Amino acid sequence: MSTKPPSSLTERRKAATQIEIAHAAAELFATQGPHATTAEEIARHAGVALRTFYRYFRSKQDAVSPLLAAGADRWRTLLEAAEPGADLTSALETAAERSLAAPDEAATTALLRTRELLRAAADDPALRAVWYRVNQESEERLVPVVARLADGRLGAIQVRLVAAAAADAIRIALETWAETEAGVTGEGSPAALAIHCLRQLSGGMRTLVATGDSEG
Repeated sequence: MSTKPPSSLTERRKAATQIEIAHAAAELFATQGPHATTAEEIARHAGVALRTFYRYFRSKQDAVSPLLAAGADRWRTLLEAAEPGADLTSALETAAERSLAAPDEAATTALLRTRELLRAAADDPALRAVWYRVNQESEERLVPVVARLADGRLGAIQVRLVAAAAADAIRIALETWAETEAGVTGEGSPAALAIHCLRQLSGGMRTLVATGDSEG
């Protein structure tokens, strides 16, 4: 799901319905697990008809994709606000730190929900596939953002490499955090782990930007 606001009332209502279904699915997954949850239960919990559920989602696992994509959407939106030509690694780190911060109860709840879903995905291949698909889509949407920020300093292949590495760094940080009992802030938090992962890549990224390449 995109973070850009829907352009019409109908689209806004559709987006709101999708989010309501996503929250219902996440709540049921947390209390009884994906295996014991049916699409019918999710629809009933969200207060919609089953046909409405399938209008928006292909499966019960797919229903939580808007929640899993929300963090990546926030990160990309923050990166889109950065100036072209800015230091790319710094822009990636700053956006990651801000998008994974937990300044209020809503942000904290969202992160904890993500942890619950990632833990559930460990035993549910279909849910894990949704997580991987969300990350792949995030990487693809990140490519033009990185290209704009690079401002001609990187070739097409290099842009794709940076987008792939950055997206995977965030994914690995969240997966690592989900395996622990670390809090949403401080040492071991998603933001701290994301910064650590991105900094492991920063040397290679700076080399790419410094050398440039016409390849691709």
